[in-house]
Amino acid sequence: MSKDTTPEVVIYTDGGCRGNPGIGGWGAVLHYGEHERLLSGHEPYTTNNRMELTAAIRALEALSRPCRVALWTDSEYLRNGITRWIHGWIRNGWKTAARKPVKNAELWQALLAQTQRHSIEWHWVKGHSGHEGNEQADRLANEAMDTLAAESAS
Repeated sequence: MSKDTTPEVVIYTDGGCRGNPGIGGWGAVLHYGEHERLLSGHEPYTTNNRMELTAAIRALEALSRPCRVALWTDSEYLRNGITRWIHGWIRNGWKTAARKPVKNAELWQALLAQTQRHSIEWHWVKGHSGHEGNEQADRLANEAMDTLAAESAS
């Protein structure tokens, strides 16, 4: 009998900044059967890449048990980093090929821990192309930035 590879959970993530660095927000949409869970957060001074990583980490951390996951992102930095570049970084002691420290290493390490907990298929989708899951994650990230901006203005 073949092993079922159908994802149990489908996740869409997005992160962004107003200014880079600047006010940042992230959003994640998790689908499990008929259930949907929306997650988001913000940081006052961060980068777009940090928010993309944070969205994936927080979404995977939200799963209460190990799962098969299909994770969709519009960030090639996130997808390439976790599927290709990370192996060299680990081999090089968290240094790039140019022997410089890997940017956002603590976030990459947190994401790596989640990849050891879950079975994840990483997918890329073009941002702002009408893909509903990506658009919803983008809205959550922008709403989180709006919330922080409003809190900061008060």
